[in-house]
Amino acid sequence: MDLKNGSVVTEFIFIGFSVQWELQIFFFMTFSLVYGATVLGNILIMVTVTFSSTLHSPMYFLLGNLSFFDMCLSTVTTPKMITDLLTEHKSISIWGCMAQMFFMHLFGGAEMTLLISMAFDRYVAICKPLHYKTIMNHRLLNGLVILSWVIGFIHTMSQMVLTVNLPFCGPNVIDSIFCDLPLVIKLACIETYTLELFVISDSGLLSLICFILLLVSYTVILVTVGQRSSGGLSKALSTLSAHIIVVTLFFGPCIFIYAWPFSSFSGNKILSVFYTVLTPLLNPIIYTLRNQKMQGAMRKLQFIC
Repeated sequence: MDLKNGSVVTEFIFIGFSVQWELQIFFFMTFSLVYGATVLGNILIMVTVTFSSTLHSPMYFLLGNLSFFDMCLSTVTTPKMITDLLTEHKSISIWGCMAQMFFMHLFGGAEMTLLISMAFDRYVAICKPLHYKTIMNHRLLNGLVILSWVIGFIHTMSQMVLTVNLPFCGPNVIDSIFCDLPLVIKLACIETYTLELFVISDSGLLSLICFILLLVSYTVILVTVGQRSSGGLSKALSTLSAHIIVVTLFFGPCIFIYAWPFSSFSGNKILSVFYTVLTPLLNPIIYTLRNQKMQGAMRKLQFIC
């Protein structure tokens, strides 16, 4: 299609996984099971945190919100990706594509902020245990969750306002499994170098900075506890290990996808699957398998039901 001929793109085509039909069936079954487990696992955490009296503490309140963000982030792209595995014509309308990117960055930005709030919660709990309940009160917790939504909204709007009005006149093929902002921008009929740099600074650099700040905060916690007692260090390390794993799994793919140069995108399908399909499932697994209090609350809730 040519802009001079007045052609306008109304849909985008996904290349998806360029594999044999049998392997696509395998992916369909696998991703369907993973997505189902993601939804059920995160709903179970939210229900347990809400109805279990033993989990009415700041850490579990934030964990429940994290599960909600994980479930929503996975739902934005995974169901469409699963159904596309069974079709040859993998397409999405241009406004459906814009909606995917809007909600993906909304929930992604909100979860990024929430993870920082969870790191602050662990800092107060470990380094200032006597003032924990006073500092982490209901007003602050509600404020942190609202702040997560606000930052997520600002993050996605700052990019979508510039993207939604881009002219698309062809080509319309996206070498991915869902609408990814850097790849969609590359299809615009105008020079997008400035916008590409903005996306790198907004999503990529922001992810990298937040990741570094989180690692620094965890290091400060461990050093502070280690100076007090060696026994406390092992306990703190056990508590923080789950948080560090979750943070690494969440920010790692984001940094590679959005902070990497736009001219190189090899391997991004694998990172995209990890970011949108696997990580939202691993979070509830990590927090439940390593948390005896959560497991006990789930067993009590199951007994009551």
